[in-house]
Amino acid sequence: MRRTPYQVIAAVFMIFITLFVLGFFLIMAASSSAILSYFESKPQLTVFFKDEKNQETITKLVEKLKTTGKLSGTNYISKDQALAIYRQQNKNDPLLLEMVTADILPSSLEVTAINPRDLAELAEIVKKEPGVDEVVFQKDVVDTLISWTSTIRKVGFIFIFFLLFSTFFILLTSVGMKIAFRKEEIEILKLVGATPWYIKKPFISEGVVYGLSGAFLSFISICLIMLYLQPFAASFLRGIPQLVLFSVSNFTLYLWPFSLPLFLLLFIILNLCGFMIGLVGSLFAVSRYLKY
Repeated sequence: MRRTPYQVIAAVFMIFITLFVLGFFLIMAASSSAILSYFESKPQLTVFFKDEKNQETITKLVEKLKTTGKLSGTNYISKDQALAIYRQQNKNDPLLLEMVTADILPSSLEVTAINPRDLAELAEIVKKEPGVDEVVFQKDVVDTLISWTSTIRKVGFIFIFFLLFSTFFILLTSVGMKIAFRKEEIEILKLVGATPWYIKKPFISEGVVYGLSGAFLSFISICLIMLYLQPFAASFLRGIPQLVLFSVSNFTLYLWPFSLPLFLLLFIILNLCGFMIGLVGSLFAVSRYLKY
């Protein structure tokens, strides 16, 4: 590796770029999915009524929505409950609490859909109900998140596939050239009885070193960027306390805020990917250029 530094730099750099993009793609895809799941868990459709609704009317409306098979859950908020929520939200501003009574606040029904794409259909059903004053739902927000998530996955997949192909080609060329430079040495090793694995092992080890080096550099770069962008992420995700990546038994891994377990998971994923890229690329190269 010391004898061909430019080939080493090229191979490690390509693996670094590939894993850097892969790492950011995974973070962006996981973040968008977690944000979408967060909004899906919140009331996505809020129905404001003109007058206080009795339990029988609300029950009929909920049953009607359930017949669509697209309803996840509902929560009815009476005028008194709306006043309690209003007071809690404005407890630090006494001026806003004056002259506000339960009579002037509307009762409402919070509706959650199984699939955010069904919000428009549920909204149309609710609008036809008597006594409905206004229907507010987060269609624009949810639609934007769905489009964003889909675009990130498609563009990221295509870009990563292109980078993997380029990295594989550079590894193949680099290891192939080293095998060609050592052709006479390899022939001598064969003559003195060296096994195929003994001859292949240094080249395979070199490919693995490339992969792990690129993985380590990409991990360091991504961590530094994530820490640098943390204030901006905090501002962007204001109002979202936590984003869960996954939860198993009593262990929960949070995607936000950034934590040590998240960085450890990223480190493991990038190193596994780097190891596999270096191993597969070098194995293919030695099987192609070392004939027995």
